Amino acid sequence: MATSNQPRSVRCRMFGALAAVISLVTWVVALAGGAIADASESADQKLAAFRSRVNHIIVIYQENWSFDGLYGKFPGANGLAQAGESVKQVNLKGEPYKALPQPVNAETAKPDPRFPADLPVAPFDLAKYVSPDDKTGDLVHRFYREQLQIDDGKMDKFVAWSDASGLVMSYYDASDMPEGKLAKRYTLCDNFFHAAFGGSFLNHIWLVAAASPRFEDAPESMIIHDPERREKYDELQVTTDGYAVNTVFSVNLPHQRDPKGNDLFLRTPRRLLPSLTMPTIGDRLDAKGVTWSWYSGGWDRAMAGATDPEFNKYFQFHHQPFVYFANYADGTPAKALHLKDEGDFFDALVESDKLPAVAFIKPFGEDNEHPGYTKLIRGQRHVARLVKAIRDSSYWKDSLIVITYDEHGGRWDHVPPPRIDRWGPGSRVPTIVIGRSARRGYVDHTEYDTTSILKLIERRFDLAPLTDRDRKAGDLLNALDFE
Repeated sequence: MATSNQPRSVRCRMFGALAAVISLVTWVVALAGGAIADASESADQKLAAFRSRVNHIIVIYQENWSFDGLYGKFPGANGLAQAGESVKQVNLKGEPYKALPQPVNAETAKPDPRFPADLPVAPFDLAKYVSPDDKTGDLVHRFYREQLQIDDGKMDKFVAWSDASGLVMSYYDASDMPEGKLAKRYTLCDNFFHAAFGGSFLNHIWLVAAASPRFEDAPESMIIHDPERREKYDELQVTTDGYAVNTVFSVNLPHQRDPKGNDLFLRTPRRLLPSLTMPTIGDRLDAKGVTWSWYSGGWDRAMAGATDPEFNKYFQFHHQPFVYFANYADGTPAKALHLKDEGDFFDALVESDKLPAVAFIKPFGEDNEHPGYTKLIRGQRHVARLVKAIRDSSYWKDSLIVITYDEHGGRWDHVPPPRIDRWGPGSRVPTIVIGRSARRGYVDHTEYDTTSILKLIERRFDLAPLTDRDRKAGDLLNALDFE
């Protein structure tokens, strides 16, 4: 600070220096403000470009693979090479395994002889033992069990809490499989988590509603009182405060049939989930007059009450989320209008003005990549066929395709999921963004979860969010490029 007893020349120099500092600070603040304004303007421009250039959003919803389980070797992705300490697995007592327990065939509950009993405690290449053109075992994936496997972010109890034992540490390198080739050409998201802990039922509900379903007055026999009792909790479905978190079926059709045509679900009607009334993305789209459909492989046969045991084995009745909601209940016009067979999607591609603005595609069981009952390569080829059909259609020019997986299928991944709420998110899953507006040859490290797909749809069609989760989710626009 200059004082009055200092020489005038000194005081002038000091005030000049102070003025220079003030000027510099003013310039920096102005520059920062300009950068923020430019960033905001750029974001607004990108949103405007997105809304003008993308008129169809197509979501392909596959089954049960973690990110590391398929793309841990993908070039440029956060994969197995970055796994570090989370590779180390411990038993229920917290003691490190000296070797991986031999993988178990969950159907027989016996060791799978295709695998050695002394694999190192590390991710291992599944292709050395089981071709991707063959079936692997399934792995348990339930709401509380996944949380126990994640173990407060240490990711070290996947083996201990699995019914498939060492199989949880297996992976295929899908980088050069049909979907992997699409990922190399377009955008692979390597920081995308499935929305809710656990399995397919809950994550399908989150895909369309961004919330967990209530099951009021559920039978006592369905309620989970002690999540850590291994002999009990995997068979139960409802939390003590009334949320359905593990697989339950709807009061609405379609229902599983026996060879005589009897409705197997109606044998225990009190265990069927009553129609839900919370809002869905379908409701938001309808309110804005935006066309949409859910296309499911085998839908027409299921609704016709197919009695073929093989069909009833592979059609997944709990993978049809809109069926659970009152607005799409049996007999409603909306059900007939919006819930369709996958064959109708292929038909829509060859006709003008038939493809809705938003399309969800749920492949039939044999085509959805689910370990245990289908072959990975078959599902990969089916998705590639879907993408090719879109590319060959007149809709390709303004379509954006998002391929993702409902959940991790019980398989290990090394990245701890973010902690957002009591529901999740769960582990990382692969997600590929494809289209003329998608970045080319890009790995997007932005944090997303399943509700980011809802956010993307909401951003495009100016819809209100369904819950806080989709309101705060990333919107996938970082995966797009409109240059």
